[in-house]
Amino acid sequence: MAIRFANLGNRAQLIVGNGLVDVEQASSGRFPSDPMQALARWDELRDWGAGLASAAAPFDEARLGPPVPRPAKVFGIGLNYRSHAQEAGLDIPKSPLVFTKFPNCLVGPRAVVVLSSGFVDYEAELVVVIGRRGRRISASRALEHVAGYTAGQDISDRKLQFADKPPQFSMGKSIDTFGPIGPAVVTLDALADPNDLALSCDVDGERLQSARTSDMIFTVAELIEFLSGLCTLESGDLIFTGTPAGVGSVRNPRRYLAPGQTITTEIEGLGRLVNRCVAQA
Repeated sequence: MAIRFANLGNRAQLIVGNGLVDVEQASSGRFPSDPMQALARWDELRDWGAGLASAAAPFDEARLGPPVPRPAKVFGIGLNYRSHAQEAGLDIPKSPLVFTKFPNCLVGPRAVVVLSSGFVDYEAELVVVIGRRGRRISASRALEHVAGYTAGQDISDRKLQFADKPPQFSMGKSIDTFGPIGPAVVTLDALADPNDLALSCDVDGERLQSARTSDMIFTVAELIEFLSGLCTLESGDLIFTGTPAGVGSVRNPRRYLAPGQTITTEIEGLGRLVNRCVAQA
C-alpha cells in the first residue's frame, strides 16, 4: 500500500487521505519524531504506515517543510533530458553529469524563493529519495533502495553559475531557498508507471516546461547504479534527476525570475509546489 511521508514542524508525518498522522504519536513512540531518523528506518516505517486507518488531522499544505530536511548528500544531474540537450545545442552525455546542491537550499513546497540576482532560473525536476543504504547497487535492484519520489525545483543563479570559465554549478544552485521539494515523499507503488511521469513548470500561470520523465537520458535506476558505484548512498540522500526543455537561460530572449512571480511545479502522482519569488533583502 502506498504511503506519503511529509514534514510538519520538523516532525515526521504520513499523509493519510486529506489529513496528517504524526508518526511518533501514532506509533506510541515506536518511531522517532525527527524526519531524518524516521527515514533511517524506512522499510519498517513503510510497513507500519501501510496499515494506518484513514482517520487523520486536517492540515494546511503551506505549513509543510521539506519532507527530507537534512540529507547527508544532495546530488544534481545535469543535461539529463534529450529535449534539454537539444535546446541547449549540446551532445547527449555518455555518462551522468553530476554536481551537488548543499542541503541548506532545501525548503518546503510553499516556501518563498529569495532571488539572489536578476539571473535566477527555474528547473522542474523529479527528485529521488533513497530509503535503503547501499554501495555498488545494480540497476536491476536500484528501485529497491528508493523510498519514493518527490517534486523539486533546482533553482539556479546563472550569473553565479557562469561567472567564469569553466562554469561551476554547486554554489549557483545552493543558495538558501534554491531547493523547494515536496509536498511529500511518495512510494513508487502509488504511481502507475514510475518511469513515465508528466512534469510541468508554470510561471505566473504560463506553461514554460512540459515533459515526461521517460525523456530522461539516464533512468533513475541507471543514476543509482552510477552514483552508488562511486560512493555509498545513505537513507535520505536526494537525487535531483535533471530538467527538461524550457528553462529561461536558453530561451530567446532569455527569461529569468522576478520578484512577485509565482513558480508552480507539478509532477503526476506526486503533487505540486507553489513558490513565490521575493527580492533579496
